[in-house]
Amino acid sequence: METKPEINKKIVIPVMAIAAGILIANVHYTQPILKDMAEATHVTDEKIGKVYMLAQLGYGLGMFFLLPLGDKLRRKNLTLILCGLLCIALLLMSVSTSYTMLCVLSFLIGVCSTPAQIILPMAAIVSEDKDRGKTVGKVFGGILVGILGSRVISGLIGSLLGWRYVFILSAGLVFFAIIILKLFLPDIKSTFKGNYFSLIKSTLSLIPKFSILRQTAILGAFTFGIFCSFWTTLTFYLSGAPFKYDSGTIGLYGLVAIAGALIAPYFGKLADKGSSFKSLLLTVGLIIVSIVMIRVIRDSVIVLAVSILLLDIGVQATQITNFARVYSLPKEIHNRLNTVYMTSYFIGGAIGTFFGLLSWKLGGWGLSTIQMLLWGGGALFVVLISEYLSRKNIKTENLITVNSSKQEERL
Repeated sequence: METKPEINKKIVIPVMAIAAGILIANVHYTQPILKDMAEATHVTDEKIGKVYMLAQLGYGLGMFFLLPLGDKLRRKNLTLILCGLLCIALLLMSVSTSYTMLCVLSFLIGVCSTPAQIILPMAAIVSEDKDRGKTVGKVFGGILVGILGSRVISGLIGSLLGWRYVFILSAGLVFFAIIILKLFLPDIKSTFKGNYFSLIKSTLSLIPKFSILRQTAILGAFTFGIFCSFWTTLTFYLSGAPFKYDSGTIGLYGLVAIAGALIAPYFGKLADKGSSFKSLLLTVGLIIVSIVMIRVIRDSVIVLAVSILLLDIGVQATQITNFARVYSLPKEIHNRLNTVYMTSYFIGGAIGTFFGLLSWKLGGWGLSTIQMLLWGGGALFVVLISEYLSRKNIKTENLITVNSSKQEERL
């Protein structure tokens, strides 16, 4: 189906950004309302935290098994089907009274939210080459606002109307997304001609082939693990003494996180100039500093706000730098590269949430922050070892070039 360039520029891109933000938000809605959900289902903080963990796990696995289908099936149809299933899962979540059902539905919500990542590569396809980065940035901006704004919306709705209305509202937003996607999303034909298993095999083959992909995937898992561990345990920390905040007040801290996301792209300019190591060293350093601050000064609202700001700048700027490195690889495999990277990213988030909940159960906020610092140390090690290997490869390549030149001179 052909679309007019003017329509693509003025309508399609904003539609993609809005829809992607609406979809990705569903993975994170539960964070500020975990305490309310625990009270409604009569379970412990640790158990209810697994509801959020399962949403992340579902999103990660959904990206691995469903996202590659964007290269094989018509992306518009795939997106609309998953959105429809998401809408049903959200409505069932709003009336669920069983902890088991909350877990199952949360996992399904995560799986069915994956069209956000199907839409993102489509933005590059419908744009001109000279505007590709700018266009993808707009859609990614919608995703960021969805992730960070979800906490504010969820906290306020949960505080005013109750946690069930969060999912009712979200179902309405997803239905709205279905309508605008049906009307305006381009129907792009698939390019991959093999079967599903060959598609998955092709995706997996990229892992041993590209060291940059391995490095960014592991680093992304570490940093997002810290991010999710922090925000999950923060909900329990702020709902207890000395703060005793309700879900609405906890959700408002998401506004600080949004400010961090707006600042983060400026750090990505270092990567654009070829200084990805400096950028990553700085951003991971910010993450570690933020955790140290909230560990040392625990009861200060101002220190907490500054720490959240630094943490979100660090995590989002690391993400942007990682994207710049991954997308330096061949364009024809970007969708599959994105599958590997984002799957690792959200599985890291799920693991971080798990260990955050375990630390909270065993040692409260103190042990939780120690656990996050260990993850931060792991992220810093990945940055340093990646730079070491990169320099070693450059030296090897230079040595080979010199030896080849000497051999040619002898001949």
